[in-house]
Amino acid sequence: MASGKSIVLGYDRSPGARRALDIAIELAGSFDVPLVLVHGIAPPSTVGEEADEARVALDELDERIAAPAVAAAEAAGVRVIVDVVDSRPAPALIAAAEEHDALVIVVGTWNESPLRGALLGSVSHKLLQLSARPVLCVPATAPVVEG
Repeated sequence: MASGKSIVLGYDRSPGARRALDIAIELAGSFDVPLVLVHGIAPPSTVGEEADEARVALDELDERIAAPAVAAAEAAGVRVIVDVVDSRPAPALIAAAEEHDALVIVVGTWNESPLRGALLGSVSHKLLQLSARPVLCVPATAPVVEG
């Protein structure tokens, strides 16, 4: 195993998440490094009873989202680290990539137009602007090649 290296995957239930997971598992297996599955969600509030309820709900949601991804990686013989971060997704992925010395950050995309993604601030666009590490953007569906 490459010492101190990993593949970081931003994982949620977005359309590109499953394809990104498959590719991240393949990369982690090829490089014999762990897959760090990152799910970043900033809770709506950080104080009071509502914050505690929100944290419990987010933890349960994270577990339901992560469980199938962890099972898929483990079935492929890839070690998985689940990293749930109280942060917005792009900063969470960048922090995890630094902490786990990522070879690459892998994220799924929604096959939206580049202009729409730039205007709405997609995670992949933010990562491409902010990350010092390579970013692999995986489209939700494979493009149709004509000809």
